[in-house]
Formats: sequence, structure tokens, C-alpha cells
Amino acid sequence: MELIYKNERTLFGWMLAISLLIWLGLIVGTVGVALVYLLLFFVAYCFAQSALISYLKGTAVKITWQQFPDLKERIDQSCQRLGLEQVPDAYLLQMGGAFNAFATRFLGTNFIVLYSDVVDALESKPDAINFYIGHELGHIKRNHLRWSALLMPASVIPLLGAAYARAREYTCDRHGFHACDDLKSAQLGLAALAAGGKRWRQMNVAHYSAQAAETSGFWMSFHELVSDYPWLVKRMAVMRSLAQGSEVKQPGRNGLAYVLALFIPRLGAGGAGALISVVAVVGVLAAVAIPAYQDYTSKARVAQAVSVGRDASAKVEHFFYANGSGPATLEQAGFALADPGHAVQDVRVDPDNGVVRVFPADPALRGNSIAFTPRIDDNKRVAWRCGSDDIPSKLLPADCRDN
Repeated sequence: MELIYKNERTLFGWMLAISLLIWLGLIVGTVGVALVYLLLFFVAYCFAQSALISYLKGTAVKITWQQFPDLKERIDQSCQRLGLEQVPDAYLLQMGGAFNAFATRFLGTNFIVLYSDVVDALESKPDAINFYIGHELGHIKRNHLRWSALLMPASVIPLLGAAYARAREYTCDRHGFHACDDLKSAQLGLAALAAGGKRWRQMNVAHYSAQAAETSGFWMSFHELVSDYPWLVKRMAVMRSLAQGSEVKQPGRNGLAYVLALFIPRLGAGGAGALISVVAVVGVLAAVAIPAYQDYTSKARVAQAVSVGRDASAKVEHFFYANGSGPATLEQAGFALADPGHAVQDVRVDPDNGVVRVFPADPALRGNSIAFTPRIDDNKRVAWRCGSDDIPSKLLPADCRDN
């Protein structure tokens, strides 16, 4: 069985090439200043990573031949089976009911951490624990931890970074599968992740695997494309196929989901990562929706202001016909402002030329005006031209533009 997922090498090649180009561009473009920042970043990383390692050593239980020898034996056997010469330091950590495990690296030393709830849940099927052990050893065997810093520039690229992260997970699942004595044990390990410490025993693995057919819709496709992890039902389908000596054909993804995912940089998945992805999506949508909504509301308020201006100009026109001249004020023309929507800040008339000016109340348009300019047409009738030199034409009604 091939332990490396089919796409991982190709994606790694793209990630490496792009990252090297970006690093080179940064170093050349900043005349080496970027190296100083890289050094500072490395120092900050060491402090952060040292906090994790210190927490493990000060809180978790180190797995040795004296402490949990059954787990130590499984770890050593898994390393031998996967061809890993140096056995990493291993710890058992209580995480308040969380089901997981992880691998990490600090100053040249590899670590794997098993969560106690996983070990307890699978006590009756200890071979399934090998799946978790083998999965984390896969990260070490494939040097995922060593390459992560170099590949960092390309890791944030939409689609690419997340695709490589998912490929690594599929690869590590294969390592976990290979570490098991029973071909079905890997499925039990995933079942515990899905259903929890007790219910996994009653879970129908075949039916759960069949849920993978439901992952081809737009939203499920999109959220997987921006995630570091494949859907668990897909991982289960792969493990079932490997146990049967075949390769599964996963359902395709929605094409439009790829388009939206192009706008989402890779930010991880699960917990805060999922939240950040949601925030990023909202940000993209808001960048389009908020200006559009603001234009819509501004147009509506400007249209109300134009309506007020037409009422005022009609009163001025009526006064002109009755008196042969324009009014000194709008009150003299019999105009009383009726503006229940508070769209208008002020309305004025120029007694010298009869021009009516309406000042919208919209804060973004404060101080600007819409002018209703009268003229006498060929039939000796008053005609009005509506327009504004201050307000963008896109906010004005069609008959107030370029008249």
C-alpha cells in the first residue's frame, strides 16, 4: 500500500517552488532586511513553542517503559513498522473530553501527544489507538513539521495551502492504517472521533461512510476547500476502501465553491480557524454588500429630497404665474416643508433667479444641494432643470442627471 497520498508530492512541489520564490523576493527586495525579521520571528516562535513544550513536560504524563508501558510498546512498534528510526518523546494529556492527538517539534526533538479520552474510549480495542499513534508518526516520518516554516509563504495561498494540508492528513491516515494490526482498527479510531467515547461502539461505519456522498454540494465543498482537514466521512470512506484492498472514488466538489474559495486565504480549520474563515467570508461579502447598501439608502433619501424639491418648485411656478415674478421666500409662495422621512435638511429659493435648492440630510451629502433651475420655454411656460454639481450622478434620479 502506498503510504503517501497521491496529491501530496505534487502539491508539495508547488508549495516549495512558490515559497522559495517568495523568500528570495523578500530577501532581494529588502536588501537582506527580511532576514532580520525572520530571525525575530524565529525567536518569537521559539518562545511560543517553548511554552507548549513546557506545559507538556509540566502537566502531561510522559509515556515510558515505567509509565504506561502498554502505550510505550505500541509507539515503539508503530515506529518500527513505519520505518521511523528515532522514537519521538510521547506524552499522555488530559484535555477535558477532547478527542485528538498531535505531533510537534522543538529544537530538533519530535513529540507526539495522545489525549487521554481517546485512549480511555478505545480501551476495549487498543489496536485502534495505533491509528492515532501512526497518524502522528506520519507527520514526523514525512517531515511535515520540518518543512512548515519554509513553506509558510505559500501556505496562506487560497486553495493551494489548504489542499496541501488536507493531502498531509490523508497521508497520515494511511500511516495510521499501516500501524494497525487489524485492518478495521483505523475505522474504529475514526468512529471514536465522530461519535464520542461511548456511542462509537454502536455506530454503523458503513452508513457513516456513505454520508460522503452528501459532501458535493456548494457549501460543503466550499468549507472543505478552505479547511485544513477533509470531511471525516471522507476519511472514513478511504479507510474502509483500504481495508478492502481498493481505493475509493470521492464525490466531486461544486465548481462555484472553488470560485468563492479563491478569495479565502488558508487560515486553518476547526475552532478559531473555522471562525476566521467565516470572518473572512463575511469580510469579502461585506466589501461588496455594504457599499451597495449604502448607495441604495443614499439613493432612496436623495429621491425623497428630489420629491420635496419638485413640490417647492411647483409652488414657485404657481406664484410666478399669479404675480409675474418670483417669490422672495418659499413661505411667500405658500410652500410648507412636509418631510416625514427627514430626508431634507433645508430648502431655499433665490429671489433673484427663482432657483430652488434642496439640501439632503444624508450625512455623507451634508452641505451639497440639488438645484431646480427655471427657464421660460418657447410656449412661455416655466420649465425646470434638475441637477447637481456636488452629488454623484449615480445617486440622482435619471431625470436629474445631465439635464
